[in-house]
Amino acid sequence: MRCLKAFGERIMARDPDRQAAEIHIRAALINRFNAPGTADIVRVA
Repeated sequence: MRCLKAFGERIMARDPDRQAAEIHIRAALINRFNAPGTADIVRVA
């Protein structure tokens, strides 16, 4: 939830379709910010 608050706690759009789009954009941004910190799993044997 801390990352979501960094983008603002409230959804700015009033239309439900635009609200969904705004949430998808926020999720994509959070995933992009978290991607460099995640470990890559590689099978050795």
